[in-house]
Amino acid sequence: MTVSTKSPHPMSSPVGDGLGEPLHAPVIDWFDEHARDLPWRRPEAGPWGVMVSEFMLQQTPVNRVLPVYEQWLARWPRPADLAADAPGEAVRAWGRLGYPRRALRLHGAAAAITERHGGDVPTDHAQLLALPGIGEYTAAAVASFAYGQRHAVLDTNVRRVFARAVTGVQYPPNATTAAERKLARALLPEDEGIAARWAAASMELGALVCTAKNETCQRCPIAAQCAWRLAGKPEHDGPPRRGQTYAGTDRQVRGRLLAVLREAHAPVPQAALDRVWHEPVQRARALDGLVADGLVEPLPGGLYRLPLT
Repeated sequence: MTVSTKSPHPMSSPVGDGLGEPLHAPVIDWFDEHARDLPWRRPEAGPWGVMVSEFMLQQTPVNRVLPVYEQWLARWPRPADLAADAPGEAVRAWGRLGYPRRALRLHGAAAAITERHGGDVPTDHAQLLALPGIGEYTAAAVASFAYGQRHAVLDTNVRRVFARAVTGVQYPPNATTAAERKLARALLPEDEGIAARWAAASMELGALVCTAKNETCQRCPIAAQCAWRLAGKPEHDGPPRRGQTYAGTDRQVRGRLLAVLREAHAPVPQAALDRVWHEPVQRARALDGLVADGLVEPLPGGLYRLPLT
């Protein structure tokens, strides 16, 4: 089942015991009232819609994902539909979402679902994790959001909520740690359905209220219990937080090269690619990287295209 935006359990029921108990009810109640109506949260999205959204939302904001998601599901409503198409078409449809290797990984996952699971997204966490291109986060998110299972779902928003509310620091570490995973498991409600609600609710709280900058504590349902706020909001004193530099990077060059190939429906000559970036060494490095990643296929005669196989 896809996790809806309405709680399946009355909040007078037990919401688990241990560390997270004081947090569960207020956060889930807040979610019931304030959750965004997003297409992948609707029952009709199904497990495949949830999986597509999870691939697209990695390092990409919701407003950029929404139009691409709708077009993707209209074109490929089931994994078998995507698997039957060329991987280059997935890269083309990915558009300007960024990190286009995600499109190839989603295509690979769709092919594996079609071959191994009869075209249905598996319900078992271990089977999800065994799909190509799916790591621990995505497996847990699909199992939780699509099937209502009890898993710790740790994205950047959830990690920030837990860092502030429980650990008392402004930001989590740059990379997820074993301590964070242990904390997330300790915070999980015992009830499976409520645990799935908690996963979605804590993520939404981080996205809308407990944001990286300009957090709105006056709107937070657990502000009175937040360790970071109660400590006076001490400034981050850990390793510098990684920025999202883009201009002038190989990522920008790769994006421009791919844009030419996405818009073309025939092989593109080298000269057409040369025009998109002035610096030849960086341009060649970016193109070589795209080829190595399987995003671009070189052809005889200095031609290039999106991959067909």
